[in-house]
Amino acid sequence: MFAPSISRSAYPNAQLLPPFRFTDPRPVCDSRGARSSIIDRAVRTRQCDLKTIRGFTLVELLIVVGIVALLMVLIAPAFTTIKSGTDVASAAYTIKGVLDTARTYAKANNTYTWVGFYEEDVSKSSTNPPTAGPGRLVMSIVASKDGTRVYTLPLASAFTLDGLPPNPVTLIQVGKLVKIDNVHLKTFTAPTQAPPPFDTFDTRPAPVSTDQLGDTTPSPPDAYLNFHYPVNILPAQYTFSKVIQFSPRGEGMVDHRNYFASGASLPRISEIGVEPTHGAAVPSSTPANVVAIQFNGFAGDVRIYRR
Repeated sequence: MFAPSISRSAYPNAQLLPPFRFTDPRPVCDSRGARSSIIDRAVRTRQCDLKTIRGFTLVELLIVVGIVALLMVLIAPAFTTIKSGTDVASAAYTIKGVLDTARTYAKANNTYTWVGFYEEDVSKSSTNPPTAGPGRLVMSIVASKDGTRVYTLPLASAFTLDGLPPNPVTLIQVGKLVKIDNVHLKTFTAPTQAPPPFDTFDTRPAPVSTDQLGDTTPSPPDAYLNFHYPVNILPAQYTFSKVIQFSPRGEGMVDHRNYFASGASLPRISEIGVEPTHGAAVPSSTPANVVAIQFNGFAGDVRIYRR
């Protein structure tokens, strides 16, 4: 029942082993911070000594803070450029979305649509009447109520599309107003580089000046169409005199007397130019980050060209 014991008399030459004792091989600090003699006492004592642990001095901390502040000053303009570039890109895609909505509505409802552009002083709240100026772009989409073109070609003078009282109602509002801050319409010069490719700002297709919508085009004598917001109501808050028209077939054009008074053919390319602003301050020279939104006169397809 019991395991046999080994007696010393049975094995006279056997030696009794000392009792097993578990020891931790890791060095342990004693109360004075010293290591065991397994590893060099001087090195381990330095590591364990709390007096060797220290933080930053006030001078070192001030030096680090100064370096970080200097780096922030140096890279801040880069972040400003990135932000303004992002704002312009976002504005371009918003304008593209408005054009696509107007064109799709015209084709789907077999009617005419118009997109109006108005620049408002961004430093002031939207008022009625508004304060004209740079910094905020306001856009509105209207459509012909009965599907007709509303006017008859050729036009001899400027024409108001919405039938203001007491005239009959001719337009309906499509969606809400769209407003974009910190942008400004800009009429760009012709591309400076010869294509191909047609995929950069400087090699984009060259539009004719009469087919551009910007700060100087179309000029007031050349802009024939206008409408209001709200439509068919006086007094109106906005009067849109920079207008783009889409036909039931999706054909698009910038409002200009070259077409409405003279009967010119549809343009191949029309363009809307946009540049960033700092509030109501317009850049004195053309900035590096600008965009041109072009649409095909026949198919209405929209493309964005960024610099």
